[in-house]
Amino acid sequence: MHDPEGAQDSERTQEPPPATDPPAALEGADGTAPARPRRPRGRTTLMIAAAAVLGAVAGSCTGYLIQADRRPTALPPLSQPVVPQATGEVEPLSAAQDRRVKVDGDLRKLLVERPAGAQDADSAPGQDGWLDQAAYAEQYTQPSGVFIDLARDGFRRSAVTSWQVDETHTVDVVLTQFRQEENPAAKNWTELVRKSNQDGGGIRSWPIPGTGEGRVYVHDTPDQDPGYLPVYTARAYGWRGDISMEISIDDDKPISKAEIMNLAKSQMGKL
Repeated sequence: MHDPEGAQDSERTQEPPPATDPPAALEGADGTAPARPRRPRGRTTLMIAAAAVLGAVAGSCTGYLIQADRRPTALPPLSQPVVPQATGEVEPLSAAQDRRVKVDGDLRKLLVERPAGAQDADSAPGQDGWLDQAAYAEQYTQPSGVFIDLARDGFRRSAVTSWQVDETHTVDVVLTQFRQEENPAAKNWTELVRKSNQDGGGIRSWPIPGTGEGRVYVHDTPDQDPGYLPVYTARAYGWRGDISMEISIDDDKPISKAEIMNLAKSQMGKL
């Protein structure tokens, strides 16, 4: 007789093992089959890079072969055609045409002529129409600083003419020439002097035609000191080449734009 318990044990051993749950790592978030894992990229990337290098090498070789089969392009000759030299002598410029001859001569001859009926000013600056560096600097309120600035800018010489129409109406015209070895000193000096004489109110200004940056200034407000008459002033500044121009008109009555403008245009025309 068979032992029923043994039979049960035998049957129990023949049963398949119970199914186990799949690992949680292989299931999707919703219990479905997991997504397909990504393919490693290393090998494919190397294959693509190798193909690109081989393609570049093949393209270069093909280009060299094509270029080698072509005929060389002829280069232009290094020598240029010879320009025939002119014969004869060039006629030199006359003194009237050569500005260098004009400005290197007597600078006083470039000063504007005084009007008919004008007299020598009572306190004309300079001597015999010339202003040396010290005499020029003495016209300013800080002569030592002006003297140093003139030396720095290469002061060469200065010519002046002065006159008066009556007891109070006086005119000074100054031409100052610079060596200009390293910088446009005449232009720079003109701008410096012009800016230093623009203090105060009641000033009108106009450009001098045909002079680029030349300007005239009329002061409508006079300078007044106790015990003295009021002093109205008009100024003009300009430059051409290595020469700076300054014009000053003083009077106890207002000065017209026409007077200072006409005088400035005449003086710049002589330069």
